[in-house]
Amino acid sequence: MTFDLYGPLPTGTTVLEASAGTGKTWTIAALATRYVDEGLADLPQLMLVTFGRAATQELRERTRERLTTAARGLAAVDAADSADQLVAYLAKTDRVARRLRLVRALSDFDGATIATTHSFCQRMLDGLGVAGEREPGVSLVEAVDDIVDEVVDDLYLQQYAGYGSPIPQLTPATARTVAREAVRDGQARLEPLAAGDTEAGQRVAMAAAARIEVERRKRKRGIRDFDDLLVLLRDVLADPERGPAAAARIRERYRVVLVDEFQDTDPVQWEVLRRAFHGNTTLILIGDPKQAVYAFRGAEVRSYLDAVRLADTHETLSVNWRSDPGLLLALDRLYGGAALGHPGIVVHPVEASRKGSRLHGQPAFRLRQLPRRPPLRNGFPALPALRAQVADDLADEVVRLLDGRALLDGRPVAPGDLAVLVRTWKQIHFIQTGLD
Repeated sequence: MTFDLYGPLPTGTTVLEASAGTGKTWTIAALATRYVDEGLADLPQLMLVTFGRAATQELRERTRERLTTAARGLAAVDAADSADQLVAYLAKTDRVARRLRLVRALSDFDGATIATTHSFCQRMLDGLGVAGEREPGVSLVEAVDDIVDEVVDDLYLQQYAGYGSPIPQLTPATARTVAREAVRDGQARLEPLAAGDTEAGQRVAMAAAARIEVERRKRKRGIRDFDDLLVLLRDVLADPERGPAAAARIRERYRVVLVDEFQDTDPVQWEVLRRAFHGNTTLILIGDPKQAVYAFRGAEVRSYLDAVRLADTHETLSVNWRSDPGLLLALDRLYGGAALGHPGIVVHPVEASRKGSRLHGQPAFRLRQLPRRPPLRNGFPALPALRAQVADDLADEVVRLLDGRALLDGRPVAPGDLAVLVRTWKQIHFIQTGLD
């Protein structure tokens, strides 16, 4: 079902499924404006959460801007006829009272909770006091990679340097990589078990030993990282005796919680949000499971799928504000209806906000397939030669686009209009060489 920003405001737990270009952050800022403007929550009673400092800063700026433009728009005589749809909607009733709420919210904007998940956990633990079990004298650090490397170096020598020790199946660099991933995603299960002295078995053994030793050294040195805060708050909320009281204290502060980029949530983050707010507070989760790319840091798209299963409402953002209709139609032909790794992650169609195309004299989308060169004896073409061929073909296309026949918004396409995306930085050299 398509989400209507100008319909009844969500209550309960709502998952808004988005696609690229459908305005996830814009929607959150607009919803925050509506909750404040309609008197359903004061700004300090809203919590806006995302999963990175840069994204948090953007969300803060976008929310302030949306509140400001709405307040200014409502001050205009012709507010009901504004080209800004949100302003026109808000101006239908109680315009003066609505604007006063927005002005008051802007004056108190620094009191708004717009934070990363880790910052939210830190605030909640501080607010819970004794219930949060914060340890005095503990230093908070962003990451413990230096301790992990130190631990791995020690473990590597202990396990492989002695007489009769097994032959190492992994290099010191690989051991560090394995240990870092295991420590960063401390909730992940290590497998395979009982693999002996195979490479897989040694990876599991190194990861398990590193987790234990890193935790020991952190406690000895009085160090905690942000992931420790998540686990600590989760454990407080999950405690059968203290959990209900702790959750109630958190809910007293917030009436509405909006979470951006929810597909990047890891299981511990989702459990904290679920235990604290699901079933008791308006909880709006906006994300695109097709863009769940942070598995390397513990994000788990199954957290998103679990939220969909538990949600009272599951709707989609179906208007793309970025791309032309021809491109969206072509992409729908290519990917439409595809299940990406799970039957619950399906590519849904989206419609373009603009009606016509900005680009003329050039198809909206083309998929090019280069013929294989004569194969080598192993049956595959030489990779460097193939990459060079792709680069040369791309260079020919760039020249063709710049020869004046393709028009963008009525003018010839310029070099600044073009972007070339590659899978890895190593491929940049081939493209640069082809364009020279």
